[in-house]
Amino acid sequence: MSVMSPATATLPALGTTAEIATVDAAALGDAIDDLERELAAIDVACSRFRDDSEVSRLARAGGDWVPASPLFREALAAGIAAAVATGGAVDPTVGAAMRALGWDADFRIVVSRTDPVTIERVPAAGWRRIEIDDERRCVRVPAGVEIDLGATAKALAADRAAAAAFRATRSSVLVNLGGDIAVAGPAPAGGWPIFVTDDHRATPSDADGQVVGIVAGGLATSSTTVRRWRTDAGVAHHVVDPRTGRPAAEVWRTVSVAARSCVDANTASTAAIVLGRDAPRWLEAHGYSARLVRPDGSVVVTGAWPADQDLSCAA
Repeated sequence: MSVMSPATATLPALGTTAEIATVDAAALGDAIDDLERELAAIDVACSRFRDDSEVSRLARAGGDWVPASPLFREALAAGIAAAVATGGAVDPTVGAAMRALGWDADFRIVVSRTDPVTIERVPAAGWRRIEIDDERRCVRVPAGVEIDLGATAKALAADRAAAAAFRATRSSVLVNLGGDIAVAGPAPAGGWPIFVTDDHRATPSDADGQVVGIVAGGLATSSTTVRRWRTDAGVAHHVVDPRTGRPAAEVWRTVSVAARSCVDANTASTAAIVLGRDAPRWLEAHGYSARLVRPDGSVVVTGAWPADQDLSCAA
C-alpha cells in the first residue's frame, strides 16, 4: 500500500520501509522523531533477529521469569489478544515454526541463500503458555517456546507512532510500516488516499489494485506473494498456519482489512489468509470491511469495503 499526502518522509525500518505523512508540513520533522523512537523501541523489544532483544532473552530463559519492559508486555498482550480474537488462527508462539521453515535471520539473508533451505514442520506451542505478570513486571514461557510477534508488533508500532506524533504536533498524521497503516487526528477531506495492492512498494502506475480513503483507525494488508523463499519442499511464504507449522494454503494471495486500529486490521488480515475459504464468512461475522484477492486476481469484498475504485472506506 502506498500513500499520497501533503508532506511525507520515508526511511528504512524493521526490515521494510516506514513512511510518515502529516497534513501540516511544518509538523513533519517532529512526527519523524516520534516515529523513529517507536521503531527503535519495538525493535529492541520484539525482534527475533537481535540477540539483545527482549523476545530473544525470553527464548533463552529456559522457562524462568524474565523482567520485561511495559512495551514488551503490551506487545505480548496484543499477541495474546489476537489469538483469542481469531480462535488461534493468529498465534504468537509460532517462533519455532518460522525458524523451522527457514526464516531464522533478517529476510534479506534468507532470500540471498543460494541453496534451498531444509525445513521442518513445527506447530505453534500455543498462546495459552505465555504468562504476563504486570505487577512484578516480568513474563515467562516454557522452555523451548519461541515468540514471533510478526502479526501484531509492527502494527502496534504503527498505532503507537501515529498516536504519539499527533499528541506531539496536533497535526493529522499517517504512519505506514510496510503496509501496516495507522492514522490519528482529523483526516484530510475525503480521507487519506491509500493504494491497496499486493506489494506495499507498488504505485498505481505499475500494479493492479484499488485506491481507497481511510479517515480513522488502521488498514493492513497480508500477502503470500512478497516474502517468499526457496526450501527443499518448494517455495515457502511467511504466513504460517499455527496448527500445522506450514505456510497457509494460498486460497488468497492478498487480504486487506480496515479496522479500529492497525493491530486489529493486521490480526484480521493475517487470520483471513490462514482461514482460507472460511475467511469471508469469518470477516463478515466479525464486522470487518475487507478486500480479498485470489491467486487468479479475482476479488471478494466484505462489509463496507467499496467495490469500485477510488471510493472511501472508513475504519
